[in-house]
Amino acid sequence: MAKNIMFVCATGIATSTAVTEKVLEFLKEKGISNVDYFQTNVASVKANCDGVDLIVSTTTIPYELDVPVINGLSLITGINEEKTLDKIYELVKEGE
Repeated sequence: MAKNIMFVCATGIATSTAVTEKVLEFLKEKGISNVDYFQTNVASVKANCDGVDLIVSTTTIPYELDVPVINGLSLITGINEEKTLDKIYELVKEGE
């Protein structure tokens, strides 16, 4: 069954696109291609998190959710990028 990942940034367009591409390429290199995903802005997160397995966000999500949230800012800055990608990989491969 595909993992469903939500990528979030302030507008749902700019940084989330860069992070989406980086994460999907990394997962593909690790042999995981069974991923469904979408991008959204931070204001729409709560209304769209049903069925989501993981959220990767470049901005702060101002409320608690029942979905794991990974801070994806390192995927833009490059600082601790590998650690973030490894954490995403661990969460995505769980239950596969």
